Amino acid sequence: MPQHDVVILGAGPGGYVAAIRAAQLGLDVACVEKEKALGGTCLRIGCIPSKALLESSDLFHEAKDGFARHGILFESVRADLAAMLKRKDEVVKANTSGVDYLFKKNKVTRYLGHGRLAGPGKVVVEGAEKVEIAAKHVIIATGSVSSPLKGVELDGDVIGTSTEALTWPGVPKHLVVIGAGAIGLEMGSVWLRLGAKVTVLEYADRILPGMDAEISAEALKILKKQGFSFRLGVRVTGAKRKGAGAVVTIDGADPVECDRVLLSVGRKPYTENLGLETVGLALDERGRVPVDDHFATSAKGVYAIGDVIRGPMLAHKAEDEGVAVAEFLATGHGHVNYDAIPNVVYTAPEIASVGKTEEELKASGVPFKKGSFPFMANGRARALGHMDGKVKILAHAETDRILGAHIIGPRAGDLIAELVAAIEFGASSEDVARTCHAHPTLAEAVKEAALAVDGRALHI
Repeated sequence: MPQHDVVILGAGPGGYVAAIRAAQLGLDVACVEKEKALGGTCLRIGCIPSKALLESSDLFHEAKDGFARHGILFESVRADLAAMLKRKDEVVKANTSGVDYLFKKNKVTRYLGHGRLAGPGKVVVEGAEKVEIAAKHVIIATGSVSSPLKGVELDGDVIGTSTEALTWPGVPKHLVVIGAGAIGLEMGSVWLRLGAKVTVLEYADRILPGMDAEISAEALKILKKQGFSFRLGVRVTGAKRKGAGAVVTIDGADPVECDRVLLSVGRKPYTENLGLETVGLALDERGRVPVDDHFATSAKGVYAIGDVIRGPMLAHKAEDEGVAVAEFLATGHGHVNYDAIPNVVYTAPEIASVGKTEEELKASGVPFKKGSFPFMANGRARALGHMDGKVKILAHAETDRILGAHIIGPRAGDLIAELVAAIEFGASSEDVARTCHAHPTLAEAVKEAALAVDGRALHI
């Protein structure tokens, strides 16, 4: 029976990073993954392919509607969807092959098949043939899957999840998106830019539930201006095929007919057939694996990270946990600062946040000051021709320590990194405000928002 110091179930961002870091620290590591391509949902059918299509569709949209502002004129512009999809697949292959290379470089043993616990210190891999592995430590990093919605009849074609929306061979005339979270708005943006009519149905009374309300409201205005149709506060009761298209039923309203339906109401932990019962593990009320502050479960030698445990379902959160658990197993130390986990929505403009929202601070009674600065007043944004949005910084009213930051605007996903670092280092808004930022850059809007916390923004 093969024996390893660490066996990791799942090769997504959490699992493969944990494997690499544990191997770097001198442990004998194995990783079990049922898909031939490594990288999990993120690299294969999530973050990476969706961003490839978002980039292609955004460039097409700019060429069609935006380049004229720069004096760049075309006789005609058309989208070659097949070429976009081919490029997306090439990007995915390059990333998944990269993980395969990193496994070989770090001498991580890879098992192809479905892995499950088979009692203390034992893992069974069911692939082309059945293999039993002995492990001192097991890390569950099996990720998540799209959440279902009662009444919505997924058929993997006309009515599907983001997986199908990444491969549609033609642009739908009318796409209905169920759910106004990050996935729904990102995939809706792809198909809107390529010519679809997009209707978003959301149960909550706002888009991007959980994000800062002020930023969410601004996003709603901007996306409506782009052509999105939103119906908020509605309860979808079903979706089924009708001829070549589909019909979506709504409580108390007329049904909506469309060509395709994208169900994007969140994700749920993937814990099926993991043999948790063989080591006495039970899931919590939300289907997650309970862990302590060092990612240890109640079963000796069994750990869990990523989407299967508490916290935001984000690839980079899983990566940080992968590093932390590997370092804990090798050195006895490992930590993740959950107050410094950024969240990005890759619409245009991008939306990014870190730390507390204004609503969370008010609810907890924490005294705070707020500073914001619009991209309309930023020279670089004006030169780019992308001036929608703002930077918003929340700092403690007494200590000035930055508690949260929220950005909607060009390259928000890159700009948020400075404020993530600021929170990680316990910086004040004064620290950011006194840091010299190059001119002209979008990052100057971050500095100006930090100045605005103290009421002394310079360029507005």
